[in-house]
Amino acid sequence: MAHFVLVHGTTQSPVGWDRLSGELRARGHGVTTVDLTGDAQDWTPAGYARHAAAQVRDVRERPVVVAHSGAGVLLPAIAETLDAAAAVWLAAYVPDLAGGASMLDDIKARREVMFHADWLGADPVSDPGAALRFLFHDCDPGTRQWALGTRRLFNPAPPVYRHSPGALPGGISRAAIVPGADRTLRPEWLRQAARQRLGADPVAIDTGHCPHVSRPGELADLLGRFAR
Repeated sequence: MAHFVLVHGTTQSPVGWDRLSGELRARGHGVTTVDLTGDAQDWTPAGYARHAAAQVRDVRERPVVVAHSGAGVLLPAIAETLDAAAAVWLAAYVPDLAGGASMLDDIKARREVMFHADWLGADPVSDPGAALRFLFHDCDPGTRQWALGTRRLFNPAPPVYRHSPGALPGGISRAAIVPGADRTLRPEWLRQAARQRLGADPVAIDTGHCPHVSRPGELADLLGRFAR
């Protein structure tokens, strides 16, 4: 069994992990959900990593750290600070670990390649219609209503976008789970980034952008593979 540290993305609070957390615990795993809050306008990824690590207590084994969506930019720093066994990008932006490009560099150079055109400018946090269209379109009606209550804006501090992530220590394995029906980040870019930037074969899941909401049981089984 493993301990999973779950790092929410830019449009959900930690409550968004509740369905997945339940499935992981039912399989015997430990779970910590990190809350990326605070007045952090000058924080770099290292600052967020320290903030996250302070919330991970009484964990004896090296954890598996899972970051969703925009939190992918913070995953290398958080995984290194926690001495993670594995780092998993879940429908998440994969930073340029070896090339030195920042997230801002990527957005300037590859915006149309990385993102679906309809997603650019959408605001799923304040607009329920946008949330249902882009985030929760593959959920059943009951889950959609619950999921709308998990929305919360997390906007990383400006230095995060300008920061080059550097290399991830070799002792931390890496993986990327790519939803085939993602309407935010383009699956083809995520698959390419997994291979080129992580040196990992992308793991497919047949969901939209939030598999932890729409298919938590299937996702828990996938994550269990990385724990082993």
